[in-house]
Amino acid sequence: MPLNQTNAPIYDALRRFRRMRVVPFDVPGHKRGRGNMELTEFLGEDCMNADVNSMKPLDNLCHPVSVIKDAELLAAQAFGAENVFFMVGGTTSAVQSMIMYACKSGDKIIMPRNVHRSAINALILTDAVPVYVNPDVNRQLGISLGMSVSQVEKAILENPDAKAVMVNNPTYYGICSDLKKIVELAHEHNMLVLVDEAHGTHFYFGENFPVSAMSAGADCSSVSMHKSGGSLTQSSFLLMGKNINSGYMRQIVNLTQTTSASYLLLTSLDISRKRLALSGREIFAKTVEMAEYARAEINEIGGYYAYSRELINGDSVFDFDVSKLSVYTLPVGLAGIEVYDLLRDEYDIQIEFGDIGNILAYISVGDRKRDIERLISALSEIKRLYGKSGTDMLTQEYISPIVAEPPRKAFYSDKVSLPLEESAGRVCTEFVMCYPPGIPILAPGELITDDIIKYIKYAKEKGCQMTGTEDINIERINIIKK
Repeated sequence: MPLNQTNAPIYDALRRFRRMRVVPFDVPGHKRGRGNMELTEFLGEDCMNADVNSMKPLDNLCHPVSVIKDAELLAAQAFGAENVFFMVGGTTSAVQSMIMYACKSGDKIIMPRNVHRSAINALILTDAVPVYVNPDVNRQLGISLGMSVSQVEKAILENPDAKAVMVNNPTYYGICSDLKKIVELAHEHNMLVLVDEAHGTHFYFGENFPVSAMSAGADCSSVSMHKSGGSLTQSSFLLMGKNINSGYMRQIVNLTQTTSASYLLLTSLDISRKRLALSGREIFAKTVEMAEYARAEINEIGGYYAYSRELINGDSVFDFDVSKLSVYTLPVGLAGIEVYDLLRDEYDIQIEFGDIGNILAYISVGDRKRDIERLISALSEIKRLYGKSGTDMLTQEYISPIVAEPPRKAFYSDKVSLPLEESAGRVCTEFVMCYPPGIPILAPGELITDDIIKYIKYAKEKGCQMTGTEDINIERINIIKK
């Protein structure tokens, strides 16, 4: 029976509770903000009053039976899923829960190597074995693409005992694989399909977007509502199809998710789901309109290349998310991270990320036309003031890794620390990545090569925010002890 998407059960329950003026002798200890007035002044009384603990009137995220359960049912209907869980540990926790559900120690999982670090962390936690499908690379842009169907089929046929296939939908840059075909292939071989849809919330509510995971028949999807969905940072949904035992999945989620769920995050998910269910088409039509306008204007500047559906090749770029404003910067003689830094430091514009050759400006309904104009003008001025020849720029962005050991074995192995320059030919035991986007350059168990060392040093030189290693300066790296 259709549910009323105008309802927001958690939000309504919290409003009722606040009107009751209950005297708190429970946690949190700030007691509706009275115990921390500086924080209350900063966040506001309304926010602090809503920062409450689980109790009967407000349900419990670990075992929901009332208002949270009702909110989950509404979200499931809105997303076309069989079941939905509210996640307060970000999409990281949703990605890890999907993998922990599908795989036990020693189980294989087929996945693209350009996954978020949360997926590889899950391999370390579960001792699952990755079968990497190295994505095609656009050599001009230096970015990884989607998974080719033929590559996925080859991996499935060579690893018939694999438990699942994982897919990015879309990538950080907006590129989508042929998700429907991959789902069909995996299901023909009794494998689950897990989808990292961190950047695809809008696929469920807009028009003319790439297919969503649930529409494609996938078994699970992790959705970052806090990205394009409008909820608070760290709040996400875990979507499940009919093949998933939701009771067991709840047990998996509860292995790592907090027992003290933030009602600020839960309420933001509830309200944001309501908003998208009622007005999503209009919201994302406006978003796409702004992105398309910005793309056209940036391409008019010259030098920059704001790419879109012209990249589609029917396979490794099966579709493209036109709400993404991804821009190639090397022709103006500037690395993406250099443009990123200039926009922030000189023009007070904070974009999503910059890497060696590209930037991503995240466009949402919260943007205004004048904000878009300001970004376009700043990029034009940056080219005029700082642009130079791009002949000496490093063009290689994605380097296909060589996997020498399973991630868990490498992570927990005896290790030694070497200067980065002396580590070629050794096996890494930790991560090295630029964040964002959080896709590892190196992951535990992978061979360190001269090309990778060159890339890391170049990225550091250009100002990329490097993370993952014990050495905060990324001058030394841990490798497996011989």
